[in-house]
Amino acid sequence: MTDIIVKETPFLEGTVKAPPSKSFTHRAFIAATLSPGLSVIKDPLICDDTLATLDACRMLGAKIRRKETDVFEIHGCSKPLIPEDVINCRDSASTIRFLTPICALAEGISVLTGGESLRRRPMGPLLDAMRQLGIQCYSTRGDGCPPVVVFGGGIKGGKASIRGDVSSQFISGLLFATPMAQEDTDIEISTALESKPYVEITMSILRSHGIEVEADPDFRSFHVPSDQRYTPSNHVIEGDYSSAAFLLAAAAITNSKVRVTNLKEDSLQGDRIIVNLLKKIGVKIKVEKNLVEVEGSKQHLQPFNVDLRDNPDLVPVCVALACFAHGRSVIRGVKRLRFKESDRVAALLGEFIKMGVKVQAVKDAIEVESDGRPHGAELSSHDDHRIAMACIISALGSEGKSIIRGVECINKSYPNFVKDIASLGAEIVER
Repeated sequence: MTDIIVKETPFLEGTVKAPPSKSFTHRAFIAATLSPGLSVIKDPLICDDTLATLDACRMLGAKIRRKETDVFEIHGCSKPLIPEDVINCRDSASTIRFLTPICALAEGISVLTGGESLRRRPMGPLLDAMRQLGIQCYSTRGDGCPPVVVFGGGIKGGKASIRGDVSSQFISGLLFATPMAQEDTDIEISTALESKPYVEITMSILRSHGIEVEADPDFRSFHVPSDQRYTPSNHVIEGDYSSAAFLLAAAAITNSKVRVTNLKEDSLQGDRIIVNLLKKIGVKIKVEKNLVEVEGSKQHLQPFNVDLRDNPDLVPVCVALACFAHGRSVIRGVKRLRFKESDRVAALLGEFIKMGVKVQAVKDAIEVESDGRPHGAELSSHDDHRIAMACIISALGSEGKSIIRGVECINKSYPNFVKDIASLGAEIVER
């Protein structure tokens, strides 16, 4: 386990390139695997989660070659092959949720599992929707969690109903697989869809590979024509707002000047709302083509009230920001964070209380009451990459020094985070 010491840092300055988008990388790899022929993926994110997807794609028949450091050539096939072994999705929920329906297109039986954290993540709504479409599948322990078994032979199609408030990844997985079904597929969302922007990213990737999906304006129903065929497509992966949010927030917390490049102003990523949120709480922001610059704030950060049902990955960074605002902040739409790599609600409460901040969970919200001046503490990552990064950026603005335990989990999404934040002047020492 890797521990780091983070000292209070009065000022950050410099330029960092945002890492490539994890969401776009997963989807590009998978769509290329389903496309017979050659697709070229430039500047993908290479981290623990996307490596899990790459390995799984190879097991389903993709021939993948890393041509250069940041260029991957993927030769897909017309339909997935039978995996020769259990597909180990590590701790990547995206991998298992996207690929479980796709495995139904193979001829034989597929088994998908992962690490201890992943085996606690819910899969029941997806498995139920798959059964409605004629797919035989089940959770081996009968608890709706991995490992899961999928009997292949194709997807009949038809109608399926699925909840939209557990994970949008379920809907994306169905949208990847059902274009190759024998009959048209209609997917009804039985509750309001949360994390809608992620489904929009899926649909944009599908369109680039020649796949048609129809959706109503509220994304409460989807119509997927049957017997479609993927075509190869090339992708240049854009920067990741979810990861960049930690860099921008670190600059806001320390009243610093930091530029983050590789961020598209017109991105489909829902987490780009971090820019407007920072403006709202008093941070000076400059947005130019493909970059965002934080210039600090003239006064203390302002408390805020925000609903993050569509942006759950921003909750940890927003809780960190709230700790440096004077007054009471409310971050709503957090119930699904109970089922992430950790119970993020419990983890955030437990760690930030150690820093002298009043934090509590009230129904579907986290409330933060702060004087804007946390103190250093000994903190745990809870083996959760976003909790670890939230602790690090909070430690930069806190009095004294902090110890953060188990930061190697950051490799799940942003392997260079500690290096990048240190390049801006953060005082970080590995212990």
